Amino acid sequence: MGLKLSVIIPMYNEEKHAADTARTLSAFLDGKFPDGDYEIIFSNDGSRDSCAEKVTELNLPQVRVIGYPDNRGKGSAVREGVMNALGDAVVYTDCDLAYGCDAVYGIYSELVKTGSDLVIGSRNLRADGYEGYTALRRLMSKTYIKLISLVAGFKYSDSQCGLKCLRGNAAKDIFGRCTVNGFAFDLEVLILAGKLGKTVSEFPVRVINHHESESKVNPVKDTLKMIRDVSRIKKTHKNL
Repeated sequence: MGLKLSVIIPMYNEEKHAADTARTLSAFLDGKFPDGDYEIIFSNDGSRDSCAEKVTELNLPQVRVIGYPDNRGKGSAVREGVMNALGDAVVYTDCDLAYGCDAVYGIYSELVKTGSDLVIGSRNLRADGYEGYTALRRLMSKTYIKLISLVAGFKYSDSQCGLKCLRGNAAKDIFGRCTVNGFAFDLEVLILAGKLGKTVSEFPVRVINHHESESKVNPVKDTLKMIRDVSRIKKTHKNL
């Protein structure tokens, strides 16, 4: 397709998934990019376990591990990965490959096809988008997304999906201005994309690897924090 791909995978204490994800995704992308025109960057957010070592020990040619010693938050880890990426297209996704390898390549292909600066994965564009979620968790997730979108002024169907793809220069432009280290970084990315005039499209995805017991999100606490973060983000970037 002509665009070198960088896949950013933030990780914090992910030794349960990291090595398997590195093997699975690199094998998949080897088939899609026989010339090796891709890279996978595991961005280590100050993990206390051996996830970084487990990935490094695999010695996979298209995989590298970067990071820092202190735990700063997912937003910081993704930003570190993006700013070190060499690709013309940058995808970021979670370490458990919640949306699968096909979605990683699919959202990249959507970027190439549409010419968008940013493509957002959306679970709400598929009837089976929340497969594996309990009914309560599905309801909570959709309500959370609607509330945050209302506060932020978004019209996207799933601003909080953990799979997004950006054109390389747009990724550097946006993430180079980001200040949020926590989970609200996704909102900052979308707010900045709007202020900077980036073109945005959506791509339907389905959760295929959902680990309910491992979720790091507290719906009530994090919703309140996210609302405060939206206000702060808008204030930070009000002059753009």
